[in-house]
Amino acid sequence: MPVTFGELSTLSTPLSVARFWALLCSCLTFSLAATMDASSRNSNLGTFHTFCMATWCSFFIMTFCIMAVYFVQFHSLLPLSWKNLTATVSALGMLMTMAATFAFPWTLTGDDQTNPRVVVTTVGSFLTSVGYMVELQLIRTQDGQQQRGYMATVPGLLKVLQVFGCCVALVLLTHQNNSQVRIIVSSVVYSLCLAASLGTVLVMVGDCAGRCPVPFDRLLAGFSTLGVLLFMVATVLCITITLEPSDGKELLAPISESVIAGVTLLAFTVDLAFSVKLLCDRN
Repeated sequence: MPVTFGELSTLSTPLSVARFWALLCSCLTFSLAATMDASSRNSNLGTFHTFCMATWCSFFIMTFCIMAVYFVQFHSLLPLSWKNLTATVSALGMLMTMAATFAFPWTLTGDDQTNPRVVVTTVGSFLTSVGYMVELQLIRTQDGQQQRGYMATVPGLLKVLQVFGCCVALVLLTHQNNSQVRIIVSSVVYSLCLAASLGTVLVMVGDCAGRCPVPFDRLLAGFSTLGVLLFMVATVLCITITLEPSDGKELLAPISESVIAGVTLLAFTVDLAFSVKLLCDRN
């Protein structure tokens, strides 16, 4: 298929407008955030600042690349599933930038709390998330003649939610100084589940499910079962920490981790239900 350059009509579609919006807001956001120094803050809070900057910059780059490839109509020549790629980037971008919206003010509490740049950066991050949300909705509601990719379906979005939950939970662990055994166990749980969910997403984006040497639907059911069991352990450990008497500020990270772990556990549970239903239908 020949590559077509310079079709301006591709830049005026609602999908392109949503991507332009996310691109503009993310550029504004990380540009303002870069002017604020977090080095004098607690090193753990500096980790959150790095997380926010990495989120905004990485999704700005990915969105720019998607728009550039789509503009020159080069996506049909890529050895991957374009529909799954765009749905994954928009869904994960929505979740990660929303997390950064809450995490960034946390890194600059205190005297900088009323700084106009902090307010504008936070609003910009939220608007970036809204742009990705609109993009995802447009991808999911495309014309009926176009078949949606797996990552735009409910099971695919659950995989993205699992990746998001594991990433954020690992970041939250850096802000905690409680039981080292608990932190090690939680880190192992989140890392294993992240590897399983991220591997599934990459397989679907790379359109490699048909090349799997084992039945892929059974593999997904196994990953979901493993995720449910492991996250049950992690969630119980998180709740145990939050129930221990401690300073209110020190409980903020464990409470946040407990919420994220609970939501991710729910995602794995629903995903397991979908996998079991698929296996039953095929049998």
